[in-house]
Amino acid sequence: MRFLLYVALSLVLGQSIVWAFTGAPKEDPGPRSPPPEFFAKPLPELKGVVSWKTLAEVTPVKQKDKFIPSFSRGIVSLDKKEVRLQGFMLPLETGERQKTFILTAMPPSCAFCLPGGPDAIVEVKARTPIKYAYEPIVVSGRFTLLRDDPTGLFYRLTDAVLISGK
Repeated sequence: MRFLLYVALSLVLGQSIVWAFTGAPKEDPGPRSPPPEFFAKPLPELKGVVSWKTLAEVTPVKQKDKFIPSFSRGIVSLDKKEVRLQGFMLPLETGERQKTFILTAMPPSCAFCLPGGPDAIVEVKARTPIKYAYEPIVVSGRFTLLRDDPTGLFYRLTDAVLISGK
């Protein structure tokens, strides 16, 4: 019985995520996916935007019975500062506009999978909802290191605003 409940919950959650990407179904929603050029290469480095290479400068350190992130000095210097980040939006809510979402270094290719580890994703809490787009966006906000987050995230951007993108 519990297994069937998990399956049903997964299907409902999966459909909600798909609708966040594509909008509620219309007569013929048709297949939609990110443009293929985004899959071929990493995002270009932009002046004034924190690089995903910098955010990858973290190593796991065993502390008692768990692993916690050990951040490089470069990352620690960004903590609680206003920064700009570039990436792809992974919606966490239904609807065309997102107030809370995940920003990823690589484009999402599956509605059920994160495209990278904790060093390649940032939780974003926007000041006002931002319209979902397949193309990369640049957002600015207050960057926070999450040293022992129960969800396993390393980074959060709060009070974020869209700088460029759709």
